Parts: sequence; C-alpha cells; structure tokens
Amino acid sequence: MDFEFTSEDEAFRTEARGWLAAHADGAQDRRTWERTLGKAGWIGIGWPEDGYGNRTATLTQQVAWAEEYARSGAPPRSGHIGENLLAPTLIIHGSEEQKSRFLPPVAAGEELWCQGYSEPGAGSDLAGVRTSAVRDGASYRITGQKIWTSLAHEADWCFVLARTDAGSRRHQGLSFLLVPMDQPGRVEVRPIRQMTGTSEFNEVFFDGAQARAEHVVGGEGQGWRVAMSLLGFERGVSTLAQQIGFAQELGRVVRAAVRTGAVDDPVVRARLVRQWAELRAMRWNALRTLGGSGDAGAPSVAKLLWANWHQRLGELAVQVRGAEASAGPCDWAPASPYELDPDQHLFLFSRADTIYGGSDQVQRTIIAERVLGLPREPKGVV
Repeated sequence: MDFEFTSEDEAFRTEARGWLAAHADGAQDRRTWERTLGKAGWIGIGWPEDGYGNRTATLTQQVAWAEEYARSGAPPRSGHIGENLLAPTLIIHGSEEQKSRFLPPVAAGEELWCQGYSEPGAGSDLAGVRTSAVRDGASYRITGQKIWTSLAHEADWCFVLARTDAGSRRHQGLSFLLVPMDQPGRVEVRPIRQMTGTSEFNEVFFDGAQARAEHVVGGEGQGWRVAMSLLGFERGVSTLAQQIGFAQELGRVVRAAVRTGAVDDPVVRARLVRQWAELRAMRWNALRTLGGSGDAGAPSVAKLLWANWHQRLGELAVQVRGAEASAGPCDWAPASPYELDPDQHLFLFSRADTIYGGSDQVQRTIIAERVLGLPREPKGVV
C-alpha cells in the first residue's frame, strides 16, 4: 500500500472528524479508534515491509504524519506498543509464520499488546528478571510477576522476557515469549491506581500451572539479544510527535502565566524562556539523530533531556497558577474518584517521567559505560 493520498483518505478524514466529535468528552473508545486507523492503512507506516495491510512511508513522511497527528489533538494511541515495539522486532527476529500471524492484526488495530519486562525488585535491572518459563511439549508454562505493565488491562497479548534456563544468571538463559492475555485464572491483571487517580499501569501475574505461551521469538535463550533490539526502537519519529504535545502544553502554561500575572515575575519569565529554548534544542537533537544507528548513547541522552524537561514543565504549570492550582475542577466526594485538570495531571504524572522507560540513573550508567568507556558498574548476583 503506497503513501499517495486518495479519495479514501478524504473519507478517513471525515470519519475521524466525526469520531473525535462524538468522543470529545474524553470517554474514548481506544480500540475503535485503532481499528479506524488500521482500516485506513495508517498503522505501520514506519515498518520496512508492507503487505500486512499497512502503507509504507519515507522517514520524512513518517515525521509529517506523526507531527500532524499530534498537532490535530487526535486521541492517544493504545496500539503503539504493538506497532512501534513488537512489530519491528518481529520483522528482524521473527519467523515468517510469526510475522504472518501477528503483524496483520496489529496493522488492522485488532490486537493490542503490552510489554512484560519490569518486575518487583528488578524494575530498571532488566537482566535481573525472575519470571520463569518451562517447556511443556510445544508450549511453555510461565510462572512469575510483571509490574508497571502499561495498558495490560486492555491488551490481547504480552511479549514477556522470561528465564527458560533455570540455572542461568543475568542476561544468559532468557527468552522472548508471546503470551495471550485471555487466559482466565491463568493470567491475572491488577490495575495500579496512581496519584493521578488513573490506572494505566498494572501488575500481571502468571500462574505456572496453567499460564501458557506457544511462541518464542529469535530462539530459546536468545531473549536478551531480542530485548535489546526492541529497546532500540523506542526512539525515532515518535520523539518529534511527542515534542508537538510538549509545545502545546508549554503554550498552555504561558497563557496561564499571562492570565494570572505570574509572567511579570522575572524569575518565572526566565523559566518560561528556558523551557522554550530547551524544547527547541530537543527538536534539533531529535532531527540530528533521526534514523541513525550505532550511537549507543543517543536514546539515553534523549530520555534524560525530555524526562527532566517535562517534569520541570509540570512544576511550572502549577506554580504560575498559584493557589488555584490546589483546587480540582469538580467538587470532591469521598465515594468518587477525584478529578484533575490538565495542569494538575501534568504535574502529578510527570513525576514518573524520570523513572519509567529506564530511570535517570540507568540512562547515565549506559552513557558512562557504552559511550565514555568508564568501568562497568558492579552487578549483584541473581
């Protein structure tokens, strides 16, 4: 499917506008939206292969699509884990059978994925995972727990890093398994309520007697290699789209500062200018590294930049509003979930920016060891 715009694309625009109008209250049917995107071929345009119901695009076209999607205020994506993490991994490491089975449903928006990496006691230490998988005929029985699993409560499948060699340590003896989530009594998902009042993150428990997986990607014991390949896909055009959202948030903070008079404070003005300048620097850095390979420190540098920038913006968002930022948009009732306005949500949720996706400490360790060549940090034996 090529990237040329057709009359079908105009029909998609009309359908999308209608969908957005119908869900303007925020009660978004995320799965329906994914199917709408998939029907129009807009899922998987960054894949190096077509033929799965997706259209392909050049890097420039991918940037244009991602930025315009963000600028339009379109709904947050729930299929990005399958599209941007699993799919490129399967294209490189998966068998033809696995690609034929899993890529078309991702491109159609029919199957949603979550990532089973972090565990209690091994959040940022990926090599310290304890979840185990034992071969049982043509499948594996999985025992263990994953945590901070984004969108697990909505996902159909989970790619799980598990230890298939019981005597192995660290990055040895791991395998990359594809696990169906629809296993009642075998795979249990428990939402984690955050201080924002929402529950995007979850705990996932695998019952070793019953939880099963039939697909291993890249071969048994090759999970570390596959997992590291996947983590390399977490940067790219999505970073530029993210920055469009950041610019919109910054604009809202500036308008609030003008409205409340906080902008008259020279310290606040200096902070606003700094946020603007650093956002521009992040954009140029993202463009500089876009599509590049071999720069081991680039993803870590990018993560450090945007996570700390976004966290400071959240602090500034409530500072410029003064005392009014402490009151919610609705009357509070003990029996009901509390509500937050966008600035309050930004402040609270951004506290996690420097932790999830690899904490600041982990990113600095990667830069120290892989870029600067400093001695490796001692690891405990698991």
